[in-house]
Amino acid sequence: MDFRFDFAVDENENSEADAHFLLLCSPEQKQESREKSRGSADLAAKPSPKLAAAKHQDEAALKKNLCVKAAKEHSIPQDLNKVLENKVLETVLGLSHVKLSVVERTCSGDADSEGIVSKSVSSHSDLIPGVYEGGLKIWECTYDLMDYLSEAEIEFTNKTVLDLGCGAGLLGIVALQGEAARVHFQDYNSTVIDEITLPNVVANCISEGRSGKDRKASKPPSKRPRKAEGSPDVLSRCRFFSGEWSQVSQLLSNSKPCLKYDIILTSETIYNPDYYSALHDTLAQLLDGNGRVYLASKVHYFGVGGGVYLFEKFIEDKNVFKTSLVKTIDQGLQRCIMEIAFKNSC
Repeated sequence: MDFRFDFAVDENENSEADAHFLLLCSPEQKQESREKSRGSADLAAKPSPKLAAAKHQDEAALKKNLCVKAAKEHSIPQDLNKVLENKVLETVLGLSHVKLSVVERTCSGDADSEGIVSKSVSSHSDLIPGVYEGGLKIWECTYDLMDYLSEAEIEFTNKTVLDLGCGAGLLGIVALQGEAARVHFQDYNSTVIDEITLPNVVANCISEGRSGKDRKASKPPSKRPRKAEGSPDVLSRCRFFSGEWSQVSQLLSNSKPCLKYDIILTSETIYNPDYYSALHDTLAQLLDGNGRVYLASKVHYFGVGGGVYLFEKFIEDKNVFKTSLVKTIDQGLQRCIMEIAFKNSC
């Protein structure tokens, strides 16, 4: 219902009634009516501080509720061919990923229960706060972090890794190919996990998939749909979650044993300062005492307000973590890789 429209109709009806009243009443009554009307208008224009504060609190609560999405763990289908059904694969930096334009054409109904694909396409937007947080698209900082992980020779063997805000899941796939013991993937939207992340993981784990060591030397994968074979062993090391960070963090923390991660990988997740508190608390709750976070981000996100230096200041004020900028990329919009660890870590 459009309340602004309803209010306008009521206002017109009241104006007609007031005019009819003024035609019938005495001069003294007319003057009294006008003074009452002016008084009401002044009250409407200048609400009391208490009312204004209450309104602000209500709006803040509503905004918070809109952004909270319950945590959900996604099961891995037994028939892996169903995961890749109707998917067309492309390759980037040696990794397979589903072609987004095909997903946009074919994903509808139950496959897009959140409606994020249709909303993203119709609004021509890669970001709808509290509804769709950009996970369908592979953002450029993901490539930056993939390059850094290779250049710095980050060791994943036998590590427990979380790809936070995973989207396409390429960072977690790199960790899988690096022989991580466990890799967990999280995205805000369940549609992203089911239609993008899980298919990408399956596509890179099937018998035609390549290890991280030889992927640059091998031929690009075919764009034709593949038959999924030989991947259950790798997939047994994976878990998939959707939902808002605080909700997923609570779900993981309540598991037995309580999950802690040696490495948390995250890219393009600090664009909105409104999410900093939830992100900081999630990292503090899920990172192992001597673990490391590798975060890739633009220096500043125009139109949204977040960025590397703002988040760095936020962390400094919280006094829980220490940070260091381990790489800066100057091509195009300046971007950085940030390493985060607990202040008392080794």
